[in-house]
Amino acid sequence: MDESTRPELPGGIELAWGLRDRSSRGPKRGLTLEQIVAAAIKIALVDGLGALSMSRVAAELGASTMSLYRYVSAKDELLTLMVDTGLGKPPPAAPGEDWRAGLTRWALGIRRSYRRQPWALRVPISAPPIGPNNVAWLENALQGLAGSPLSESQKLSTVLLISGFVRNEATLTADIAAASGGAPVMPGYGSLLLRLTTAEDFPALHRAIASGALDDDDDLDTEFHFGLERILDGIADLIARS
Repeated sequence: MDESTRPELPGGIELAWGLRDRSSRGPKRGLTLEQIVAAAIKIALVDGLGALSMSRVAAELGASTMSLYRYVSAKDELLTLMVDTGLGKPPPAAPGEDWRAGLTRWALGIRRSYRRQPWALRVPISAPPIGPNNVAWLENALQGLAGSPLSESQKLSTVLLISGFVRNEATLTADIAAASGGAPVMPGYGSLLLRLTTAEDFPALHRAIASGALDDDDDLDTEFHFGLERILDGIADLIARS
């Protein structure tokens, strides 16, 4: 690639990959980049991403706000490092694992990461996976598909499809948990709809109401596995046709 057209790396990514020198001129407590990222993640976990600021992180560390800028040049750089650190490393493949078991393990692993670090779902995605841990997860998924007949483009599209499904489900779960505090969400939903609709105008909906399915508490784990299995069924069909 011509150097003039090579994309410029964001500052946070340079730091994450060790491509930019880290300051050795820290304050008296001898801060490290890892300490700063850990403090920021702690704030986001306890009080939410909206509470995060450079001054708040500095206070958490007992340092001056300006001292943080010796390590990260902006809050956006810090967010990049937080998301990649919070994601962690992918779980290793099991011996003899086929593509379907590998993608299931991969999807469940990402879901666990989001459940541990729900604040990460509030950071907008502005670029493809580029942090060290993000790239490791991408490699992990592609390795799981290495023995399949899918083209490299199809493998990448498969990873994007599953990643999007997991992120959407994790976001929905986090939103419900925040709104309900763990209590059932709108119990008696079917009965409520009966008061608002008629079988003539909403025949399909009333068949669902009559079945009792709308009165059951949603098991989000069951819903997740149902959705993931249907996606994997589609991938299996594509592999069979390939």
